Amino acid sequence: MNGQPSADVVAQVKDIPLYRTSVERGHFPILEKPEIARGFPDNWMTPALAAALDSGEAEFVLSTGTNHARMQIIRPPYFLLTSYYRLWSEHPDIAHTWHEGCRRVSLTTVLATEHVARVNARKRGGPRAEPDPLPDLEQRRLDERTFYVNLRRDPALWDRVDVERMIDEIRAAQGAHPHGAYHLDCSGPHLAHLVRKAVDWGLWATFPQPASIVHAYEYTPLNVRRYLRHHFACPVVDLFGSTELGYLFYSDRTGRYHPYLDRMSVELIPVEPGDHPLYGLIVTSLRNPHMPLVRYRSGDCVRTEDGSADPARISRFCGREKELLRAGHGPVAQGDLDDVIAAASPRVFVHQLDARDPSRALLRYTTFDGAPLAPAEADALRRGLARLTARHSDVEHQRHIPIGASGKYAWLAQDA
Repeated sequence: MNGQPSADVVAQVKDIPLYRTSVERGHFPILEKPEIARGFPDNWMTPALAAALDSGEAEFVLSTGTNHARMQIIRPPYFLLTSYYRLWSEHPDIAHTWHEGCRRVSLTTVLATEHVARVNARKRGGPRAEPDPLPDLEQRRLDERTFYVNLRRDPALWDRVDVERMIDEIRAAQGAHPHGAYHLDCSGPHLAHLVRKAVDWGLWATFPQPASIVHAYEYTPLNVRRYLRHHFACPVVDLFGSTELGYLFYSDRTGRYHPYLDRMSVELIPVEPGDHPLYGLIVTSLRNPHMPLVRYRSGDCVRTEDGSADPARISRFCGREKELLRAGHGPVAQGDLDDVIAAASPRVFVHQLDARDPSRALLRYTTFDGAPLAPAEADALRRGLARLTARHSDVEHQRHIPIGASGKYAWLAQDA
């Protein structure tokens, strides 16, 4: 497969200035993020898009950067939410909680909470209105179904008052359903912090058990997934997607991934040649009618079951291309480090690899129980790190690893 778009795709993008040269040449190169931004928005502007912006059918938004630059895009209002709701309603393991009318409690970055509160403030007070510093529950309600609960950037710093408030708000969602069911939407590490604090402070018995859980928004380490499955009996599934694309893949309750490629196709391009290659994700999508993306490099990395470039065999989403560690045997992704950690000990929680010294790799880590790893676990982790990075490796227990400015964790510290 050469990755070139079908005639139907070409017909739908031929009037967009960005693609004009590609249409004329009959060849579409891989679309990089800087090309999307160069000349924006004129490089996307058509009479249909201008009319959609005037009518409110399209809007300007920023992508949600983790540890990379944010990108301005054009999309329908609530594009990502609509994609989420549709997938939730069709997911084989959790669709019942959608159709039963369960409320959705979202526990993710404080930036997401602040965005919802800001939108609601402007609805009430005009375009310049700002939200309250500590918005109440109604100010954090996205729609009739969803509200957000996190009010702090770093979940490790939640105090007992924070945790009791969030549990009370979750209980309100549970109580709104005739059978006491609700859906918990989260960043995996945020939920793990909440569970850990509820257990430590004797509040776990008061924690309302959800009927389904989705973790999305950022990479969820294997130990965090294991920790959540240990504490919750309901299905715990992962959604993979982005602000500009919507959701593309979902996991089932066993962790196996399945494509969700409505009006989309996917190519896998090796990041570098190798026996077990790491692939970059190249997506063609007509799902967003105002900004169709043809052969777009999403910046995400994947590995497949058999090492082939078959998107149907994707087994792991491994993090971002811009956040790779270069090692002698090839690039190392977040998911590769995660595999080493999970194999050494299930107790490691938050972790960050310091690779700023090119001859040394230092893994700083916290644990779910707060205690350092046992000597045998620490030794296994050192050996795994040395094999992975081809560097002298060591591990260092921490009480706290701060979260990034984006409200998400950075797995790697290295010189630019």
